[in-house]
Amino acid sequence: MKPAPFRYHRPATPAEAWELLAAEERQGGGAKVLAGGQSLVPLLSMRLASPPALVDINAVAGLDAIEVRDDGVYVGALVRHAALLASVDARHVQPLVAEALAHVAHPTIRNRGTSVGSLVHADSAAELPAVLALLGGSLDVGSVRGTRTVPAEELFVGPLESSLAPDELALGALFPALPVGAGIAFDEVARRHGDYAMCGVAVLVHGDIVKAAYLSVSDVPTVVDLTGVPDEDLGDVALQQLDPVGDIHATAEYRAQLVRVLTTRVVRQAREAA
Repeated sequence: MKPAPFRYHRPATPAEAWELLAAEERQGGGAKVLAGGQSLVPLLSMRLASPPALVDINAVAGLDAIEVRDDGVYVGALVRHAALLASVDARHVQPLVAEALAHVAHPTIRNRGTSVGSLVHADSAAELPAVLALLGGSLDVGSVRGTRTVPAEELFVGPLESSLAPDELALGALFPALPVGAGIAFDEVARRHGDYAMCGVAVLVHGDIVKAAYLSVSDVPTVVDLTGVPDEDLGDVALQQLDPVGDIHATAEYRAQLVRVLTTRVVRQAREAA
């Protein structure tokens, strides 16, 4: 199939993009931002989404940089998964990002898809939203009203739904640095390599603190505090704070079992890494 007709805009600056989004909102709203397009374009082609306009930000200068800072890794809105995965400096400062990115789809998808776009798409089956939530990261957004920073715990509000306003543009995301002495680990189970996971777990261990984030389990990426929980109870305690959902890929019961198995495994790996 082909997309439904839409207006096409290609701004050169963030301010121009904000103005276009605001103008589209005044005309009735529904405009979508196009960055990597690995989620949006298939939806357009299958007419599961029919926005009246696209704002293509690929010509906007300054959004394709990876900044490795003392406080973490700052990823611009046009940084591709592949570029972030290949960054040795970013891996050194926050290795969990690279661990998760290695599980994202296939190289062809990673070459085009954007890491910030994955966050804004807010798919609970995607790896990076869970990582951002676990690390306590944030997303910078801008509009004609100015810029603001959205903490990860306020970003994901429902299935495929973020807290960004329709006329706001994501500018970049901060993945906080790994604390000294901390350990991380990531693993997921999918039917085939490159498929969305049926269950995935990211773990951060720092001293006595143990936290895990889950993808493809609940409607939104969910972080569970497992501090002080005996190893044999990790999975069951995690399930007390999760609500596994069933779909055509896996039943809720099977996902619950994956939570039990992966939680124990990934917590052990994170402790070994620490």
